[in-house]
Amino acid sequence: MRAAITAVGGYVPEKVLTNKDLEKLVDTSDEWIQSRTGIKERRVMEDGTATSDICVASIEKILKKRSLKAEDIDLIIVATVTPDHVFPATANIVSDKLGAINAWGFDVSAACSGFLYALETGSKFIECGKHKKVIVCGADKMSAIVNYEDRNTCIIFGDGGGAVLLEPSEDENIGIIDSILKSDGSGREFLHQKAGGSMNPPTHETIDAREHFVFQEGKTVFKFAVTNMAQVSRDIMDRNNLTGADVDYLAAHQANLRIIDATAKRMELDQEKVLINIQKYGNTTAGTIPLLLSDFESKFKKGDNIILAAFGGGFTWGAIYLKWAYNS
Repeated sequence: MRAAITAVGGYVPEKVLTNKDLEKLVDTSDEWIQSRTGIKERRVMEDGTATSDICVASIEKILKKRSLKAEDIDLIIVATVTPDHVFPATANIVSDKLGAINAWGFDVSAACSGFLYALETGSKFIECGKHKKVIVCGADKMSAIVNYEDRNTCIIFGDGGGAVLLEPSEDENIGIIDSILKSDGSGREFLHQKAGGSMNPPTHETIDAREHFVFQEGKTVFKFAVTNMAQVSRDIMDRNNLTGADVDYLAAHQANLRIIDATAKRMELDQEKVLINIQKYGNTTAGTIPLLLSDFESKFKKGDNIILAAFGGGFTWGAIYLKWAYNS
């Protein structure tokens, strides 16, 4: 039995923050941002909203597509680094807002690789035969932890995310086929949120030092991401005897257009097979891949070979090979 994605849904807030808007906040320019990242604009949530709202909006689209009720869901997994609260888990809040009274849930924290980690985890609950309908969300409200006076990070991140429905399939020609997931904790010094956890709890000092925002040492992260996301994507192809001609689509984490291009080149993929929406949303962290699947769902056909790939803080990275389960 395999776990198959049988529906997808995505959500981004209405408010748009363009590169021109950022020119008014920090020393940067639209040309500089686009040439180095591929980003033109990103979405920002309003005050009083949270990551759970992204998840709920995405899941509601799935339920509508499949004519399901919230009570039909068995399990909800939320991948995020911007939970509504330290506790309870955002998945619990999502369940309550949806009315998913028969679902249990938990959060996964693996930064930009979080959706892949959560998808692999959710697939195991399907494969073991214990659950029939598992929702996996990837969502982040990055505006909550971005310093809009730091041009190294504020140009990159946006708010948004999506969700997928996993269901069991007896058809060996569809579903999640293979995965390779990696981590290297020594990379944490280059991409992290310094304060807010048990090591550096919130104090007046940590707030004054602006240590509750994302910190990134861009050159090191870029170099590691280019190398490792590309290599793990190639590795999963080789392990499954796939060539570039066999892969129908690459759905890669949308952090930087140059990293995506390097990954596609390593996989020997034609450009039309590379899914890209970074120009519209920026880096929504755990939300990028489900957003991609939602945006491009209409292109997929049953049996398409799709590679999901990501790299994130921690460091974390990985790739998943799946065969699409339905014609949109």
